[in-house]
Amino acid sequence: MRTTRRDTEEINAILVAQARRGRRVVRLKGGDPFVYGRGGEEVAACHAAGIPVEVVPGVSSALSVPALAGIPLTHRGTVAAFHVTSGHDTLDEAALVSARDRTATLVILMGVSQLPRLMAQLLTAGADPGLPVALVENGSTPRQRVTRAVLGDVVRRAAEVGVRSPAVIVVGDVAAEGRLAQVLVA
Repeated sequence: MRTTRRDTEEINAILVAQARRGRRVVRLKGGDPFVYGRGGEEVAACHAAGIPVEVVPGVSSALSVPALAGIPLTHRGTVAAFHVTSGHDTLDEAALVSARDRTATLVILMGVSQLPRLMAQLLTAGADPGLPVALVENGSTPRQRVTRAVLGDVVRRAAEVGVRSPAVIVVGDVAAEGRLAQVLVA
């Protein structure tokens, strides 16, 4: 579910109102509150109201979900960088270059509903249709499921198995089935 500006303003108002009543307020979020989590806006609203805030960082799903699926975002001899982006918007030049040139693993959050558009954008930018892609649904839960395909076929495969949000999309050589075994044995 995408949080709207109105939702954010309502959440901020509740945080401030409850703190002003003398209550200790905890805004518990999954992942890291400062990675696509509106944490910065909530802290700013509290500071503007004179309310002290303590932030407890989390581990972003961009990092934790691939790891729980056995997908390293970087791996010696494969790739030494990663790029994280939102799937709500058009992929930026850095995201396109990372996939096209295989210089970084591309991690896309909140992109399942836009999967056809995102994968078409990568292909149009010159990314190899054979580039591995992994879709990790419901990461860190008992319902976690990993769907793998190559870039040129991932949209069809995702539709075939019914991939749904929430899912983290990992694009790059580290997403290949058995990548760790291939690298460790070599």
